[in-house]
Amino acid sequence: MTIKILLVDDHTLFRSGIKLLLQRNPEFEVIGEASDGLEGVKRAKQLMPDVVLMDLNMPGLSGLEAMQLIVEDLPGTAVLMLTVSEEAEDLSTALRNGASGYLLKNIEADYLTQAIKRAHAGEPVVAEAMTAKLVAQFRSGQNVAAAPEREKLTPREREAMSCLARGQSNKEIARQLDVAESTVKIHVQNILKKLNLNSRVQIAVYAVEHGLGK
Repeated sequence: MTIKILLVDDHTLFRSGIKLLLQRNPEFEVIGEASDGLEGVKRAKQLMPDVVLMDLNMPGLSGLEAMQLIVEDLPGTAVLMLTVSEEAEDLSTALRNGASGYLLKNIEADYLTQAIKRAHAGEPVVAEAMTAKLVAQFRSGQNVAAAPEREKLTPREREAMSCLARGQSNKEIARQLDVAESTVKIHVQNILKKLNLNSRVQIAVYAVEHGLGK
């Protein structure tokens, strides 16, 4: 099974380059393109992609607005923001509103392909250059989690949440905690249920906001 990808970017040359790169990988299938946010939403509903690579700043409907509409109507589709913006506010807004990840356009090709696979697997993906900015923004004045929140989670669940906040995969978390991947999946499901969250990305954001991402 290939991962079906929709490209949404107002720069034709950039879209062409990304398409050419992805088509070299038999695991990917670029099923469509769009040059603005509104067209991207329409194409997503028509084509039902597994992953959408979405630019942030586009004329008309912005990438953030288009992303929100897509994740609302197509919860099974992962939307990865692919942008030149290194603003922490853009990053946090995207993650809070449903993006599966946030990548910068200067990343290496191998990093992009791995990020697509991880997003398709339901894992959060944030460019390494942006992680520190996310943590710094949320930690300002919010270093201590409320006691009731801490009481909801077991020590192991808090450890798993800290790993998620750093963008680690299930395999990496399992290795660090010295447990099976199946155990990590159980921890993640318990965290989602206890904190009434919907995705690993929301867990990561919540962890940093409440001082659990240390």
